[in-house]
Amino acid sequence: MTEVLIRLAKPADLAAINDIYNYYVLHSNCTYQTEPESPDERRAWFEEHREGHPVTVAERSSEVVGWGSLSSFRSRAAYAWTVEDSVYVRQDLLRRGIGGLLLDDLIVRAKRLGHHTIIAGIDGEQAGSVAIHASRGFQQVAHLKEVGFKSERWLDVIYMQLLLAGRG
Repeated sequence: MTEVLIRLAKPADLAAINDIYNYYVLHSNCTYQTEPESPDERRAWFEEHREGHPVTVAERSSEVVGWGSLSSFRSRAAYAWTVEDSVYVRQDLLRRGIGGLLLDDLIVRAKRLGHHTIIAGIDGEQAGSVAIHASRGFQQVAHLKEVGFKSERWLDVIYMQLLLAGRG
């Protein structure tokens, strides 16, 4: 595989980010969003990801092939040191290590930014996502039954957590 570069996202990357995400909105339960994100919604999302909440992309041969982000976990002030990760890889490039590169980079960035913990909310049937998080030290801390409804059925969410204290 051609070398993959992980870098901070730029406004010019938003169309590719949105294309990758919207594929999963329409064809998967890895996101519980049910309607595709518009370009304006994606731009507003990007603007919310400023100080302390980076958006990154995986670039291969000058093409965006995946993206990741650290988002606020909750809006209350006491949650300020907790972030939630998101990682998406273009559907034709799964299982090639790109998601792991994005997640590794997000962990390093979270630690450098002074975050205390990262939370991952994962659809209960996304074994690959659970495995990649577990391989980076995330531990399952909750399994919520039937909290989402998409694709004509009830869906479970697994919450995984990585405490960053003491990680190099």
